[in-house]
Order: sequence, then C-alpha cells, then structure tokens
Amino acid sequence: MSKPKAVANAAVLYVRLFKYVRPYWPVLIIGMLASMAYSGIDAWFVSFLKPLLNKGLVAKNPHFLKWAPVQILLVFAARGLASFLSTYNVALVSRYVIMHLREAIFAHLQRLPARFYDHATSGQILSVLLYSVDQVANAGADVLTTAIQASFLIIGLLIVMLTTSWKLSLMYFIIIPLVAVIMRVGSLRVRRLSLSIQDTIADITHRAEENIDGYKVVRGFDGQMSEIKKFNAAALANRIREMKLITARSMSVSGVQLVAALALSATLYVATIEIASGQLSVGSFVAMVAAMLALLKPMKDLTTMQNKLYRGLAGAQTVFEFLDQKPEVDTGTQTLKRAEGRIEFSHVDFSYDLEKTVLHDINFKVQPGEIIALVGRSGSGKSTIVNLLPRFYTDFSGEILLDGMPVRDYRLTDLRLQFSMVSQNVTLFNDTIAHNIAYGRLADVTEAQILEAAKAAYALDFIEQLPQGLHTLIGENGVLLSGGQRQRIAIARAILKNAPILILDEATSALDTESERYIQAALEDLMRHRTTLVIAHRLSTVEHADKIIVFDKGKIIEMGKHAELLERDGLYAKLYKMQFKDAETA
Repeated sequence: MSKPKAVANAAVLYVRLFKYVRPYWPVLIIGMLASMAYSGIDAWFVSFLKPLLNKGLVAKNPHFLKWAPVQILLVFAARGLASFLSTYNVALVSRYVIMHLREAIFAHLQRLPARFYDHATSGQILSVLLYSVDQVANAGADVLTTAIQASFLIIGLLIVMLTTSWKLSLMYFIIIPLVAVIMRVGSLRVRRLSLSIQDTIADITHRAEENIDGYKVVRGFDGQMSEIKKFNAAALANRIREMKLITARSMSVSGVQLVAALALSATLYVATIEIASGQLSVGSFVAMVAAMLALLKPMKDLTTMQNKLYRGLAGAQTVFEFLDQKPEVDTGTQTLKRAEGRIEFSHVDFSYDLEKTVLHDINFKVQPGEIIALVGRSGSGKSTIVNLLPRFYTDFSGEILLDGMPVRDYRLTDLRLQFSMVSQNVTLFNDTIAHNIAYGRLADVTEAQILEAAKAAYALDFIEQLPQGLHTLIGENGVLLSGGQRQRIAIARAILKNAPILILDEATSALDTESERYIQAALEDLMRHRTTLVIAHRLSTVEHADKIIVFDKGKIIEMGKHAELLERDGLYAKLYKMQFKDAETA
C-alpha cells in the first residue's frame, strides 16, 4: 500500500476543474437557475401555510378556498419542471466532465515515458481512469445541486421565519457559528480518509486485474487460496476505511442536527408563550414550526454535501497528480524518412535506478544490412540495448548514433518509425486479424497489402481457414490463436511496417518445431536488406550472424563471428557447449 498523500490546496483543484466545466457554462447556469426555482417553490409552500390556515380554515374565505388547490397544482407543476431541468442540466455537464477527464488521462498515458510504466501498476492506472474520475464528476454534480438547493431553501425559510416572527427567528441564528465549527472539524478528516480510499480501490483493482491476467498460472500452481487471501485483505482495508469515512460523516450530520434540534426546542417553547398571550396567530405559528422543521433537511444536506465535496476533491487530487506526471520529452528536431541502418554505441552507461547500473561502457558498431546477435545470460543487458535505440529511455550517458547522428536529435515519431520489433511476448489487440496486422497504419493500407504481408509471414494458410478470414476477431491479446499463429501475425505487422531496422527478441524460443520452421522462413525473408538486431538465448539460431556480441553483467566481454568466438573458448563457447550438451542429452 502506498504511503498517505498530502492534502492538496482545494482552491487550486477548483480552478483546474473549472477549466473542464467552463465550455458548458450556459447549460450549467440553466441548471443552477432551475435549482434556485425549485428551492424557492419549497420555501413559498411553507409560507403559504399561514394564509391557508388563517384565511382558509379559520376565516373560511370562499374565494381563497376555491383557488388554493389550483394555485398549489400550478406551483407544484412548476416545481417538477424545475427539478427536471436542474437534475438533467447538471448531470449533462457532469457527464461531459467525466468524458473529457478520461480522454485527457488516456491521451496522457500515450505520452508517458517507459519509467512511469516500470513503477505504476495497471490497477492503479485503471483506478484513476474509472473510479477517481467518477468521484470527481459525480460528487461535483451532487455537490452543486445540493449546495444551490439547500442554500436557497435555507435563505427562503429564514425569510419566512423573519417575516413571521423576527424575535423567534433570531434564536436560530445563534446556532450558525456552532454548525460551522462542527462542519470544519469533520471536513479535514473526511478528506484525508477519502484520499486513502483512492489507494484501497487501486489495490483492489490491481489484485483483480493481476488475477484475471494470470488465471492459468494461478490454477496451474494451485494459488487460488493465496490470491483470495490477498484480495480479501485489500477488500478488508477498503471496508475499514470506508466505515471510518461513514463514521466521520455521520458524526458531522448528527452534530448539526442535534444543535438545530436544540434551537428548535427553545424556539417552540417561546412560541407557545406568544400564542398564549395572543401575539402570534395559529397560521403564523404553524408556518414558523414548519419552516424550522424544514430547515433540518437542508442543513443536513449541506453537511453531507461537504463530505461529498471532499471525496470529490480527493478524486480530483488523484486525477491531477496523474496528469501532472511528466510526459516523454521530445527534444529532437531532425526529420528522418528512412534510415540506412548504421548504428553506433559509444561509451554508453545506463541504470534503471540510482543503485544499480545495467550497462557499463557499451561500444559497438553495426553497418547497414548486417545481422547482429546479442547473447548472454538473463539480466546481462541485451533487452536494455534495444530499448535505448527508439529512446524508450533517454537518460543514458554516452552517445547512440543512427546514420551518424545522435538518436536524441531525431524527432521521436520519425525515430520510432525506423524500427520493427518481433518478440517472444507478442502483443495483439482484441480486434480483427486485419486490424492487428495493419496496426498504426489503418488509414493508408489496403486489404490487398495486408494479405500480401500475411502471405509473406506464412500466416495466410491458417487465416483462410478462420470463419471470417482476415476479419476474424482474435480475443484479448490473441487468445484464440496458437503461439505460432500469434507470432506470424506479429511478423506480418513488421513486414507491413517495412522499417529499415528489425529487432528480434527471442522470436522463436517458445515454439514447436513446425511453427519455428514457418517463423524462421518468414524472418529470413523479413531480414533481407534490413539491419537486424537479434536477441537470442538459443545460440544455434545465430550461428550465421555477421557479428555476435556477448554480454555479461551489463558489459561487452566478447565480440566476433560464431567460429571466432568458439575458437577463443570464452563465455560464448562455454554457453554454446552447454546448450549443445543439453540438446544431446534431450
């Protein structure tokens, strides 16, 4: 669980939220005016009790009795219209705010650097995108509606009380400072608890998402009970904090109502004395009592509203902290249509954090069209090398050159168009095969080009056997396809991109013999006339590479062709002999 967050300045959050509301101010004003009208009608009805009793029931005025029902019907029809306009218009603005905040968050996700994804869980991100945004907008809609309706109803009822008996009304004003103190004391705790609830929701989302993604591992290793315990612990933490929040809110509401009830009791006692002395009519007394009783609800609503407000502000703080994450910085100005594929690493050092350096003084050159193999034990820095080329990480020391120019000088979009990657862990989307092959290029490719790429990747044979061919949906991350089929879709995507530099990250390591034969043939076609970097654990697949670079603990310890490295009898020879011995044993 993350440590508690500091409470942000409410005024700053209001100003930032207002930017999302501002385009819809005409709709919001209509909703606010309707809310005022709604409260005004309620206050009017309380004041109407005085003539209803005095003129209607006591004096029995026939004209008044005739028109009173019609008057009440018309007024309450107007009240219903005002209620609809208030609810609809405020909710409309709220929905727009939710939509725009989610759009802003999702767009920001596309610009965040790799380091952000290294530390944030998908559960935390989804919690912000779904739960926190809802808290902001829904609390905002409820708060605005309640604030206007409750405030105007209180003002209207106080006017009724003052015009009925200003002496009795003064007693009610004594409680206002006490109510303010109670609300102030409870508000800060409510807001802190609301912030902590954001964290528990993120933890629950993370636990569920991780379990859903890894359900096969969970079942295969009999980890169901362990997962249930972890999820239940997260759910328990959420329940405890939610109950603390409910307790804090309930105490604030109860405190306000208790103070209001004391004032009401005192006022009723004085009112009975005035009635006995003839200073107060029956209608005035009933209107006064009705106004005082009616005041309890809006005062309770205002207290509840404050709690909702702070919950919304907690959501807003979480959302804006996310949006304040620094995006990828693109300092490059040089354009690049198509690279030749000449790569150079010069004295490159890199670390993922301050404690552990991953790459130490990396130096090597790659000529256009060469096939370069990066080999070594797991964790030796091979994948880090290929992540630095397209500037997924930029805070490396030394220099990385592409066609003689530092990669930092190229525009990010242009730089990343020069690379195609095929890895063991293929990423496919819950879409059609055609859209997965043409990912990122849907607007400028034809179905014929997609078919040509699929054919070149040896994928057309299984695609044609599917019910809808290219237009078959393949499920989340291509779950409806086999490993070899998913790999061939990834190769077809790389073929269609037609980038001059190809990165192969263990592209065939987890495949059966038949699938590997298809994939290897497709890769050989793909590598022609391209600069290729191959990360491989199975050394038999890189024997024909133009150059093999051997990594160990983030350093280059050997470099050369397959035969040369075997002759040196270093780490490469040791790893190769070990794999050869394993293959013979198998």
